[in-house]
Amino acid sequence: MSAYDTDVTAPPARFREGAGRLCLDYLRTLRYRGTPAVTEELTDPAALAAWVRQCGPCADVPAGSVPSPDGLREARALREAVYALVTVAIVPGRPAGTPPGAGLAESARTRLNRAADHAVPAPRLAASGDLRWHADDPVTATLALIARDALDLAASSGLLPRLRPCASPTCGAIFLDHSRPGTRRWCSMDVCGNQAKKTALRARGV
Repeated sequence: MSAYDTDVTAPPARFREGAGRLCLDYLRTLRYRGTPAVTEELTDPAALAAWVRQCGPCADVPAGSVPSPDGLREARALREAVYALVTVAIVPGRPAGTPPGAGLAESARTRLNRAADHAVPAPRLAASGDLRWHADDPVTATLALIARDALDLAASSGLLPRLRPCASPTCGAIFLDHSRPGTRRWCSMDVCGNQAKKTALRARGV
């Protein structure tokens, strides 16, 4: 279900969210990154359209807006450009005050800037009083929103220190720690945090 759509009749969520930024949720479409269980969730153009429908602001993705195979490849490449930008930001030993973009490969920077140039979803007030989001091409518009979100995050010096890799060795997610003390370790307490607690209890024989 889209973060902007509260329809309780919507189908169960297919993709994981909750990383704290749209661009970080998008990274999670390559599940278990860096582990032997790595799994591609954007398996085909329809899967990309499904992610846009669930996680982006546009609840409606017409059949004509489903991307081509080339569009899917570009969407995956954009995801990896976002990952490159984020990992540059959190690399240990990066000098304080160094913009993440300064260490980003030219190809990734070009791809992010190009994607961010496209129009993003626009709000429309429905007759019911509800706010809806519209784009002529919802997939391209949502990818533009992801690129802009990643660029904004990279330029937000106050947020960069709160980017965290999940402490679970089997997860691979990166999240933004919004907690007051800034000591959150898990991308999700309900999933990774709970699993870590169970593992710790088993190790103690509890």
